[in-house]
Amino acid sequence: MTILETAVLELKNYIDGKWQASSSNEVIPVINPATQEIIAKAPRATKEDTERAISVAKAAFESGIWSGLTAQERASYLYKIADKIDERAEELTILETMDNGKLKAEAGFDIADAAACFRYYAGLVLHPEGETYQVPAPVQAMVVREPVGVAGLIVPWNFPLLMSVWKIAPALAAGNTIVYKPAEVTPVTAMKLFEILEEVGIPKGVANMVMGRGTVVGQTIAESKDVDIVSFTGSTDVGRTIMKAAAGNLKKISLELGGKSPNIVFADADLETAVDYGLFGIFFGAGQVCSSGSRILVEESIYDDYVKRYVERANKIKVGPGLAEDSNMGAIVSEAQMKSILNYIEIGKQEGATLAAGGYRLVDDGLDKGYFIAPTVFTDVTPDMRIVQEEIFGPVVVIQKFKDEEEAIKLANDTDYGLAGGVFTNDGAKGLRVIKKVRAGITWVNDYHPTYVEAPWGGYKQSGIGRSLGKYGLDEYQEIKQININLDVKPVGWFPN
Repeated sequence: MTILETAVLELKNYIDGKWQASSSNEVIPVINPATQEIIAKAPRATKEDTERAISVAKAAFESGIWSGLTAQERASYLYKIADKIDERAEELTILETMDNGKLKAEAGFDIADAAACFRYYAGLVLHPEGETYQVPAPVQAMVVREPVGVAGLIVPWNFPLLMSVWKIAPALAAGNTIVYKPAEVTPVTAMKLFEILEEVGIPKGVANMVMGRGTVVGQTIAESKDVDIVSFTGSTDVGRTIMKAAAGNLKKISLELGGKSPNIVFADADLETAVDYGLFGIFFGAGQVCSSGSRILVEESIYDDYVKRYVERANKIKVGPGLAEDSNMGAIVSEAQMKSILNYIEIGKQEGATLAAGGYRLVDDGLDKGYFIAPTVFTDVTPDMRIVQEEIFGPVVVIQKFKDEEEAIKLANDTDYGLAGGVFTNDGAKGLRVIKKVRAGITWVNDYHPTYVEAPWGGYKQSGIGRSLGKYGLDEYQEIKQININLDVKPVGWFPN
């Protein structure tokens, strides 16, 4: 029996090494966005379920069954997890495609990156950083890094497995225990990942998974005084809610939030390359990517040529099910997200922008069974329009015009966000000069979208706090402790005898 022929999957929470239904016995149906078929049923966990998982994680951390292991011992588990992901790559890829709606090729890259991420942090933790200081006293001063404690990890639906691993791998590598909440609409590969954690023998209580609504499970994690760090990836509005909830015990927070990222094209850029990356920057993942280049800024002397070529190619993109070999762009993750995107398209029309391509739901050739939107392009936009300022999180791009370098930078930075940005030019000095002035945390010159586990990921302004990936991602899950050792032990003599 193939994966596609299996019955509806019955998902479970994983708490204290046991697979468990919700204490309420309620479930949430998981829908394949390409077909609207139910592919799984996930537990709708309660506050009590979540609190129990947190309690288990706290007890496991305090016992030292994980944090007390050597870095080599923890790394060996992470390497085994990576190997198991590779072994199950085809299964995970298909399930991710069915769960999220993205192309199978996109999902395949995600699964490979997930394995690479576990290997990276397994290797990184074997090279711990420590510091010693020469201080003006007979004292040896040093700094060591320790795990934070219980890590609450809340992930989005656009990269279900990969975003999970971006958090789980460094959190475990650093010696923390975790309480993890997958997105309620895409939890399938989360359970498969925890099957792998169980298979490699992660000690009971170290890794716990609770499925359910963000307003219940996520809120409980963020509020809990027994959670020492909460790491969240998602919308800026929800990030604010998480931040307020986390204030109760002043826990550490790591937030990777929304974006409205600029892709700047100068007249001296290679036009075909700039158009190609402009398409890739927004229509990869059907635009459901936090770093999408959803604002393309084009120098006025080539604006008309760029728009003409861009629209021609956007209209050639074949939208369809992620498992179809001839699809170039997949489905929107859910009906609610599709309606939100279509609403923004109507807003753009009402604001007076020119709809140059797309702008509608696709229903022909069997696509009415799923959630599909045509690649959408707006031109003749102004900076004050909502479609220019607000994150749409779908296959919708606005193409703006600028006169010179100064105006390009001004327009690029004219939003509340600062996650990503790109510059296309054949002038190397200009490219570096401009990209340094773009207020964003992830940037590219003559490129867009590549992500490397070795390099930090995160944004400026309302795009978040903290960084994922690289050594910075490990730092998020560590505390820094100063230790001072007196080398001349005698009374201090401060007070009279």
